Amino acid sequence: MTSRRLRFWLVTVATAITMAVTAALGVWQLGRAAQKQALHDLIDQRGQLAAWGGPDLLQAPDPQAGLHRPVALNGRWVPEASVFLDNRQMGGRSGFFLVTPLRITGSERAVLVQRGWVPRDFNDRSRLPVIDTPTGEVHIEGRLAPPPGQLYQLGEAGTGTIRQNIELAAFAQETGLSLLNVSVLQTGDAADGLQRDWPRTGADVSRHHGYAFQWFGLCALAGFLYVWFQFLSPRRSRKPHGTDSR
Repeated sequence: MTSRRLRFWLVTVATAITMAVTAALGVWQLGRAAQKQALHDLIDQRGQLAAWGGPDLLQAPDPQAGLHRPVALNGRWVPEASVFLDNRQMGGRSGFFLVTPLRITGSERAVLVQRGWVPRDFNDRSRLPVIDTPTGEVHIEGRLAPPPGQLYQLGEAGTGTIRQNIELAAFAQETGLSLLNVSVLQTGDAADGLQRDWPRTGADVSRHHGYAFQWFGLCALAGFLYVWFQFLSPRRSRKPHGTDSR
């Protein structure tokens, strides 16, 4: 009797923990979906605003307040500070994001421009593609974005032309450039061979809803199995008392 009672409480505690964890994970996935949907809506809203030019960007008290807003900038590339960010994907393929600072016309300030994606040479992983970078004044269009995303890396960030990540303050010190605390995702067509099919933030909201459904389903399954094996099945297996077996 003691062993049966102990087993009952062990199963009860294990089921309660399982249901609590799976329910919490389902709620977390719904929260992630809501965050991404809100960001997606914000990007769409700010995408309808008038584009900032160089003076607007430079005069903004905090450029990050204009994240996801269109920009149309004139300036000159700083090609010697170009960096190829490794292990970046576009369209399911792995390659580089080319990042080049743009010194804004009429100022010494510069902004990192994520110019686009290019595949890498898998036969020679150190071989870099040749990208046309004009030396004169250029006009680019895009939208304001946070600095390039950080990928996991072992050890400290490198300082070569090919690197895993860019840390903005360290890169500004390395290059001597006065960098704004944002970047630009370049859009539009340019004869440089780069692809600019940037992923839409929030496009995977349905995936988070699917994960939430799975976690809630596991929670419900754990509850059902608990009730079945702890209460319903034992009752069904008991023989009724007082019956005449002829």
